[in-house]
Amino acid sequence: MNDLPSQHSAPVIAIDGGGTRCRLALTSDGAPVVVEVGSVNVTSDFDAAIDQLSRGVHKLATQAGRRVEDLATVPTYAGLAGVMDTAMGRKVAAALPQKHIRVEDDRHAALRGALGATDGVMAHCGTGSFIAAQVAGKSRFVGGWGAVLGDPASAQWVGRRALTLTLDVVDGLRAPSALSEHMLKAFTNSAGIVAFAAQARPADFGTLAPAVTQLASDKDSMATQIMTEAAQSIADLLPQLGWTPGMALSLTGGIGPLYAPYLPGDIAAHISAPLGAPLSGAIALAQSYRDALENGAG
Repeated sequence: MNDLPSQHSAPVIAIDGGGTRCRLALTSDGAPVVVEVGSVNVTSDFDAAIDQLSRGVHKLATQAGRRVEDLATVPTYAGLAGVMDTAMGRKVAAALPQKHIRVEDDRHAALRGALGATDGVMAHCGTGSFIAAQVAGKSRFVGGWGAVLGDPASAQWVGRRALTLTLDVVDGLRAPSALSEHMLKAFTNSAGIVAFAAQARPADFGTLAPAVTQLASDKDSMATQIMTEAAQSIADLLPQLGWTPGMALSLTGGIGPLYAPYLPGDIAAHISAPLGAPLSGAIALAQSYRDALENGAG
């Protein structure tokens, strides 16, 4: 995957800020200069996110041999976790020294990175999940509302579903399987499962997902049911997002690609590897923003 191609045009700054890490790139002649700082989520901790972004810009200036003041005039695109509306985007822009900056949520960069300029759908399933479509030049996003209100097919959903079905076994509502036995052993008993769930964060549930994916590959009935349910939740949304056979379907995130064997065959046939990572999408969007500024439409 050639995710960061060489550049030969006026510079831009691209930022891909997520809950795990934040990457910043400065394009110039030759390969982009890329630096990395800590997690950025402007909703969960605004001040910490701005601090990380400021650190990132300073680090980028040092790496590129430029002054921070010089970078403040470079057109900048930021795709950041936690930007839930335009008001938050304006708040972030006001807190940064960049004179020309467009701030959006991080899903836009992920979609552009995965699909480039082609039509298709991306299903991103990590700890959380969302599905995004790019059809006829228009983008649409579904999900990404968090563990409490959604995130179907995410790793946390898979882990939580495994515990739910295990408790069905305890209640005598379904036959035991290797997965239920694994969960009961891992947590000692049903009481241990309930105690864990009462305190668990989404990422904690997500740590249970690898056991599900492994046992599903071994044909365990319960694990296979969970993976099939998750894959079907993706398949059911595709037509509503404008996907038709022939369009690309990109499965991204830690668990997303593992749903490929559980999707209906007519859909699985169109799975394609992502063209690039979110930072490459952020660079493309930064270049589009620069061009809009140059044309007086920024």
